[in-house]
Amino acid sequence: MSELFDAVDALVASRSPLPPPAERRRLRQAHALTLDEVAAALQVRRATVGGWESGKTEPRPPEREAYARLLEQLATLYPAPESAGAEQEGTAVPQPAVVPAAQATAAAPPTPLVSPPTASAGGAPDATGAEAAEESASTPPAAVRTPAAASRPRAERVSQGSRRPGATKAAPANTPAPGGVYAHGPLLVLDADVERNVTGYGVGGLILDVPAKSLPALVEWTLTEAQLGAERLHGSGKDADALLVLTEAACERYGLPGQLSESERLAGRLPEGHKVIKQLERADWQLTKRGLGPWARIYRPAQGGRRQCVQLCIPSWRALDGRAWGHAAQLEPAELARVLGVYATRVMTPVGSAAVTGLQLMTALNPPTRASQPDSDGRRHSEHRPGSLGTQPVDPAPCEATDGHPVLADLPRFHVRGPDEKLFEEAYDWARDLTDAECMKRYLVGLDVNLSFAAGANGAVVGLATPPVHVTRPAFDPALPGSWLVDLSHVDPSRVKVGKQWRDLDGDLLPSPFTPTGQRPTGPAWYATPTVAYAVELGYDVAPVEAWVRRESGRFLDGWYKRLRDAYVATMAELGVGEKLPPQEFLTAMDGYKSRDPELGIVVDAVKMTVKGGIGKLREKARGGGWKPGQAWPALARPTWRPDIRAAVISRARINMHRKMVALAAATGQYPVAVLSDCAVYAADGPSPLDVLPYDADGKTVPGSFRLGVSPGMVKHEGTQSVLWGANVLEQLAGDGHVANLARYIKTGEVTAKDTGE
Repeated sequence: MSELFDAVDALVASRSPLPPPAERRRLRQAHALTLDEVAAALQVRRATVGGWESGKTEPRPPEREAYARLLEQLATLYPAPESAGAEQEGTAVPQPAVVPAAQATAAAPPTPLVSPPTASAGGAPDATGAEAAEESASTPPAAVRTPAAASRPRAERVSQGSRRPGATKAAPANTPAPGGVYAHGPLLVLDADVERNVTGYGVGGLILDVPAKSLPALVEWTLTEAQLGAERLHGSGKDADALLVLTEAACERYGLPGQLSESERLAGRLPEGHKVIKQLERADWQLTKRGLGPWARIYRPAQGGRRQCVQLCIPSWRALDGRAWGHAAQLEPAELARVLGVYATRVMTPVGSAAVTGLQLMTALNPPTRASQPDSDGRRHSEHRPGSLGTQPVDPAPCEATDGHPVLADLPRFHVRGPDEKLFEEAYDWARDLTDAECMKRYLVGLDVNLSFAAGANGAVVGLATPPVHVTRPAFDPALPGSWLVDLSHVDPSRVKVGKQWRDLDGDLLPSPFTPTGQRPTGPAWYATPTVAYAVELGYDVAPVEAWVRRESGRFLDGWYKRLRDAYVATMAELGVGEKLPPQEFLTAMDGYKSRDPELGIVVDAVKMTVKGGIGKLREKARGGGWKPGQAWPALARPTWRPDIRAAVISRARINMHRKMVALAAATGQYPVAVLSDCAVYAADGPSPLDVLPYDADGKTVPGSFRLGVSPGMVKHEGTQSVLWGANVLEQLAGDGHVANLARYIKTGEVTAKDTGE
């Protein structure tokens, strides 16, 4: 008889009632569940659940009964909009309603993880083209959905998010909630379903229905109803524009290709005659010079001092470079919204690549202008803001200019500038052969400096808005930023001052602090102020031949450093790596830290690339086949095209590295075998950084040397390989007197290409 009952149960289960496909998707999203989570719970593939939600396929036993049970429970929590106000007997769970975005204040629970109380979007919308206006009139206002997590206490939401792999996790604990005019945060990730309905995923699990049916209407909706954007980072700056991130499906919904063709990819944009660009033009929207590409700005000229601008990011067009953003472009929309939202909150709303954003962050934190005091008529006007780089570009000194710069137009075409003509401040790329004593050790241990260029920027005194002044036979002034032609070949790296005492070191085992190659200079060369100041610090006299100096100076990058430092440290803390951990606890916390929350791991890498790329953009070179030496290129029109500031930061980073290596060598007799930018490799008897760095019982190490920790300038473990591995690499890549740089491969041990030393 029991077999008959089982057969009956199976028959009933095979016909378990299911809501329509669109309702299935609504219920899943209302509970902030991803396709991957549902698929994992039902032990099916992600694409299978997607097929059920699109109506292409229907679930079969035994999954059908479990799927029906899931949807039934979700329907109890999240009734359809028309019945959302009805009382649900026997439950105390608040029922979220679907409401217009402009009215989200009254409907959304007052929790920082969803949408907090909000003011109106402010300002009447400008008239658009007939198509957009027609659409706005015929479509309902956007709706905001609050995930199930919103109805639970915060502690429960955070812990549950961390327990569910792939879940839409709660916003970080110390992430400020959006508010005011920008109640829905800085950005939305837009996705479309098979029925062409568009959903926007925002910060803190926010979900918005997006009614716009064309790109012009989408821009209009964003500016008038969506309440997106971010407050300015400085009182004299500008608020951040709303960012819309379009998935491939959203692109197709709005008439854009999901992928760029090869010719479009090379051009970096859609052709001018594309139908969507014509739609924008008819609606009086404009594009910047970079056109409609992976990162695009759509705007109208400001009216009454009010900006009208929306930023687009299209990951399927390669907007999110894998070097900075890892696998972010492959994330689910809600997960991508979390990654970009954390970055936007802690750094700034992305405006392009990590490098572009890093450069823009400098200006956002240190604006070039401010409002003046009222004049006799009571009016204010824009004026130069002291401490900034101003609004006009400044030509570099000839020694600071990159090859082909207009200030070098008089040089012979194929002239190669040497160190006495060209400032060459770059990061280390130095290596040497192992000594016999080092060959007897078992391991090679890599130490990596956290955010070394950010640490180099901290406290750097740089030139500001005025051009450099040329002087001959100047007395060196370490407080005066500039470039100095001086002979440092007399500085003996084997005899240096450490503190107030002269110390004898093995100069052959240390790189020179004055050249990126680590080779000792042989005559006069151009150096940035920090490099020359270090020669004085080591105990040597200097006599510059000439210099280009900047009388107006300041610590332009201090705010930039602090913003990025705080973003990095806060995100690492959420990954379980806090500040001021004892050395062994720090190393333990760093072990597999990204796997604890891969999405926050992406944010960490993006912050790193924002630092590195932002400094690199200060000396952006000419690009494109149409450029010829002697001609200006677009980057030169920026006040932030400042190779002298880049040189000062890199000089300080390299000097900081050398100072620490000298302190460690003087105290312990240990010398690096290779240095690459911010990574130094040491031979050791054990595999841990603690086998290189001496720590006492109180957790103190050599003053002025490397210290383990998460803050910029402190070091972490880059990797460990055997000495035998190192000997094999050196032999494998040896040639023409060149020594392979083991720091290039210490992390993974894989040697993927010929080491050229360039």
